[in-house]
Amino acid sequence: MTNLYGFLSVSVYPRVLVTLKLLLLFVASVTVGVKASAEQLDFSMTDNQDSVRFDYTWTDSKQTIHSISFVLPRETIKQNPTQQPNYKPKIAQRYVMVALLKETQKLNPKEARVNLKRQQDAINIEVKSSDPETAAEVLDNLKTVQQAAFDDYLSTHYFTRFTTLFNQRAVKPDHLRYINESVKPMVPVSQAFYEKLAPQSNSRDYFALLLSWIQSIPYNAMDDRVASNGSGFAPPIGLLMQNQGDCDSKAVLASSMVRAFLPTTKMIMVLLPEHALLGVALTPMADDETIEFEGKEYVLYDPTGPAQIPFGEVSDSSKQFIDTGRFQIELVE
Repeated sequence: MTNLYGFLSVSVYPRVLVTLKLLLLFVASVTVGVKASAEQLDFSMTDNQDSVRFDYTWTDSKQTIHSISFVLPRETIKQNPTQQPNYKPKIAQRYVMVALLKETQKLNPKEARVNLKRQQDAINIEVKSSDPETAAEVLDNLKTVQQAAFDDYLSTHYFTRFTTLFNQRAVKPDHLRYINESVKPMVPVSQAFYEKLAPQSNSRDYFALLLSWIQSIPYNAMDDRVASNGSGFAPPIGLLMQNQGDCDSKAVLASSMVRAFLPTTKMIMVLLPEHALLGVALTPMADDETIEFEGKEYVLYDPTGPAQIPFGEVSDSSKQFIDTGRFQIELVE
């Protein structure tokens, strides 16, 4: 049998969230005590007939108090995911099995017979026929159906395939899709921050205000990430409504808002063994931490919190991972 990326079986990787934990789970000790901590002073969410109003008050690293309000149409909230479904290997396997069974029902039993057998995290496909060419053709078709069914399951539930730093094939929430689909819904939020800036402000002023806000949102380490199978991730609107988020959730929220503010500027997600950073292709200053990807230089920033790490800086542990090449990059289209 082959694995998830082969054709004779569907491997659903019951330990996939161990991978997610290694790649994305933020350990608070990475930054706490290194920088001043962000503090959210007040948060309220008010339901109106056709919209929801969000109000925040927080302090930045200089202990300056900020406040901001924005309104999201209720229709926007209804049309966008607010929770990440669990990844359940057995359900994924069953989904693929149903697709394969439907396909086998189209076959003439006089020409070919198919035996589908579940084997732990895989589905074994056996085709018997008196004609070898027919057997090969049926098998190839079932391989295609199998792959398409699993792709459909992942897409429907906002998951994507992923290869880890350790060359393990896994499944994780589709961060890039969440970013792309959240840009338009996040325009009112991004606009609210833009309107708070002074007339002569630049992009760095926007990042400073945005980061201090996201870093002040309560951090949820999601200690049960392995058991929850992906449910710890909160899409941008879900994060706002819950008023808490983990490392990758905050990174996706920040990316969608920055994309709304800078629609044509190249951006990346940088996945470390225990953390996630972001990068944007702005002209770096002398002290900025940067990373090069596909011929472009990206200024790094960290939206996680509660440590208030300024735009262009990262924690010492994050820098060590980058300096030793222990990272992966996803380009935000």
